[in-house]
Amino acid sequence: MNTSDKHNERIAKMTFASVYPHYVTKVESKGRTKEELHQVIEWLTGFEERKLQALIDENATFETFFEQATLNPNAHLITGVICGYRIEEIENPLTKKTRYLDKLVDELAKGRKMEKILRTP
Repeated sequence: MNTSDKHNERIAKMTFASVYPHYVTKVESKGRTKEELHQVIEWLTGFEERKLQALIDENATFETFFEQATLNPNAHLITGVICGYRIEEIENPLTKKTRYLDKLVDELAKGRKMEKILRTP
């Protein structure tokens, strides 16, 4: 699926710090914890809590956020539709990684088991 250049640029320039509180609210309102959210983010990006907080504090864009990430080798197993886009059809690498994160947060909020969210065999 082709996303527009404008859409991709908007995602690249959006700061992780501006979205993170929404992730926390979403998962906590559904009975999950901030710790579980951090576990999901660490699985995808390799960021431990200290590094995650540093990126929030420096107002890192999603572009910077994912440039510094070490994407999990099983991230390609994240499939489905998020925000109206089929993840496996997204061509822009940064937009795809951002949608991976959105999908994992969505699955966490929906009560999916952690082993399934983390694509554990």
